[in-house]
Amino acid sequence: MLVSALLSWFSIHARDLPWRRTHQPYAVWVSEIMLQQTQVKTVIPYYERWMRELPDVHALAKAPSEKIHKLWEGLGYYTRVRNMQKAAQFIVAQHGGVFPKSFDDVLALPGIGRYTAGAICSIAFDQPAPILDGNVIRVLARVFGIRENAREKDTNARLWKLAEELVTAARSSGQPGPQCLSKTKATADMAVRCSGACSALNQSLMELGALVCTPRQPRCVSCPLAKRCVAWRDGLTEQLPNLGECVTATARRFVACVVERDGALLVRQRPAGVVNAHLWEFPNVGVALRTSAAEAQRALEAELGAAIETLTPLVTVKHSITRFRITLEAFRGTLSGGPLRPGAGEWVGAARLRQLPFTSAHRRVLETFLR
Repeated sequence: MLVSALLSWFSIHARDLPWRRTHQPYAVWVSEIMLQQTQVKTVIPYYERWMRELPDVHALAKAPSEKIHKLWEGLGYYTRVRNMQKAAQFIVAQHGGVFPKSFDDVLALPGIGRYTAGAICSIAFDQPAPILDGNVIRVLARVFGIRENAREKDTNARLWKLAEELVTAARSSGQPGPQCLSKTKATADMAVRCSGACSALNQSLMELGALVCTPRQPRCVSCPLAKRCVAWRDGLTEQLPNLGECVTATARRFVACVVERDGALLVRQRPAGVVNAHLWEFPNVGVALRTSAAEAQRALEAELGAAIETLTPLVTVKHSITRFRITLEAFRGTLSGGPLRPGAGEWVGAARLRQLPFTSAHRRVLETFLR
């Protein structure tokens, strides 16, 4: 039976991750939001630092905006952290600071969709709420041989139904107990704690997708579901899941200017309602991919509202935001005098700069300049 095989496998192979040492809903919530679009190894230090600084809903609800953005700095998709604070404030105001247990109440919180609500309710409260993320889609599509596009409405609904059937079956399976301790762990303080079978089942699906049923070169010979897997039987592991056509990435180019005056640098805060809102950056402007150095300088002068006397290369940072592949070219600049245009930026000293939350790319520019 699939459920029994998954639970048995998870009890042995579950990774010891910091958020698995508790099933407190706040901790589960923080980890799930951080893990969206982010790898586990990247999340671990962020999670540990966050839980030290903001250990509960009340601490998050009243934290200054600058603090939550600084703690999130580098994780990207900053709408996530702003929605977390809105949700924490809602929990304090409407639920007395106690994380709600009802699936509908959890789903109603800002920034929480069906998957995250299901993860919180199953992992923290052992409710038979299904989950469906990329890892689970891959496992289910391969095991059940689902060849249709997983992103299409009917196919996606079928996958949700399968996930629901599995977690519901886990509830009546009788295993595991309130705590499952991986056999690879030697001490109880390193235990993987589960609130019950629903928690373990959903985590086992995610874990199997992360460790065994990987996108490329899956370890099928080590899979507890191999004998039941249609894709393995029919040689379709490389074709499934079917996710449709990939969106072509769009290249974009930006130029930025690092200007120093009396030990302070010119920086600005991004406004609300835009990508990376509320984070800090150096004055910059988007330019055409083939823009010449002279044209780039004129674009920066227009952005600053002042003439640039010298402009020398500092660092080039390449990064991605959603479907965009971005090249940021940063220059050291010297202004020839005259007032800056309103909104061009403000002068901030080095000590304060280290406290401000910067976008990842501009943080690299700052670190390069301060070396």
